[in-house]
Amino acid sequence: MPIARAASRAAVRLGAVVLSGALLVACGSGSSGGTSDSAGGKVTLTVDLFGSFGYQEAGLYAEYQKLHPDITIKQSDTQEEPDYWKSLQTRLAGGGGLADVQGVEVGRIASVTQQQSDKFEDLKQYGADTLKDQFAEAKWSAATTQDGRILGLGTDVGPEAMCYRTDLFKKAGLPTDRAELAQKWSTWEGYLDLGKQYMAKAPAKSAWLDSVGSLYSIMIGQEKERYYDASGKLVYEQNPAVKTAWDTSVEAAGAGLSAKLDQWSPQWNQAFAAGSFATIPCPAWMLSYIKGQAGDGGSGKWDIAKLPGGAGNWGGSYLSVPRAAEHKKEAYELIKWLTAPEQQAKLFRDQGLFPSSTGAIAQVADAKDPYFSDAPIGQIFGDAAKAAPVQVLGVHDANVAQQITNALSEVERKGTPSAKAWSTVKKGVDNVIG
Repeated sequence: MPIARAASRAAVRLGAVVLSGALLVACGSGSSGGTSDSAGGKVTLTVDLFGSFGYQEAGLYAEYQKLHPDITIKQSDTQEEPDYWKSLQTRLAGGGGLADVQGVEVGRIASVTQQQSDKFEDLKQYGADTLKDQFAEAKWSAATTQDGRILGLGTDVGPEAMCYRTDLFKKAGLPTDRAELAQKWSTWEGYLDLGKQYMAKAPAKSAWLDSVGSLYSIMIGQEKERYYDASGKLVYEQNPAVKTAWDTSVEAAGAGLSAKLDQWSPQWNQAFAAGSFATIPCPAWMLSYIKGQAGDGGSGKWDIAKLPGGAGNWGGSYLSVPRAAEHKKEAYELIKWLTAPEQQAKLFRDQGLFPSSTGAIAQVADAKDPYFSDAPIGQIFGDAAKAAPVQVLGVHDANVAQQITNALSEVERKGTPSAKAWSTVKKGVDNVIG
């Protein structure tokens, strides 16, 4: 569910990871030119994002401005992605008030390529086509139109794994070795079976997982086709992958495996430190969120294992240049630099955002995280990123996902029957899409 991930960016209190080798930040150059803000060729580039992309926090803007003395970068930020997207749609329709660089969440990129391609610059005219080999195929293809226009450069991705509390596992008599667990829960059926074993001896006030919504989101992230097929047809009602993820989530709710916590709620945030759940499906960006919520007291109590059921992706974003941008060429040079392998590797080291750049993935392959019991996060998430399917993204992916997870919350919290909840999904999707 990409939008949940987007909302989470704003609340992340970030923690660093330890890399086995030094990561050197590139000192590449970008060109200046085009329209100037004042005499002497000074240019102010405006960047409009949602949540936290980590550029300011990692010092990348300051570094770029040092490399390009005639460039000043000013960032604006909207906390919640849905609010940001709504505002962006208004400004795109009116043609005014747009920044030189606009962020686009992965759940919205199909809307850009299929419905709004006339509103964004084709980055190929600035040479972006030469960058294709730097990015994972799934990331690159999602921002490319059918006729080959390139409408965005990829930032991070969300390869998936399973985070778990070793201290709670020990209390319930379960193994804690990540390789052994990966074998025991190689399938989602195995994951639920282990959850039932946990609940039989679980510590007081502790559940197996945080919410069935997170279970659904991580499972559907393993699928190539989810809500739309390759032709752009809405197929979520007929898609067996959606049904499997739904049924598995409903089963988990019925078995009492969930802590019944709405993700991103205050209660959910507090539960990380309280030990209210033993496992949580976690894309790479979730690690920093866990650190922020669990605090120093959680260090060494968490570990990470391979995800049940195969590799998948949940989340990620793009940087795009609107047609109405004032400084298009300079904007392209900036996003080219920000998404280059060296900068993506630094963002992973400093901010925990996993790279979409294949070169950066190679640079962080030996990364380990002491907070998560020295888990080899570079290997775990790198393998997942390489094996994740090239997903078919539809124009209303985010809206469909939100309706489904909302309905699953009703199932786990109120005991709403599965059939009734699914009927609510269909009505909600119809209302949103029209």
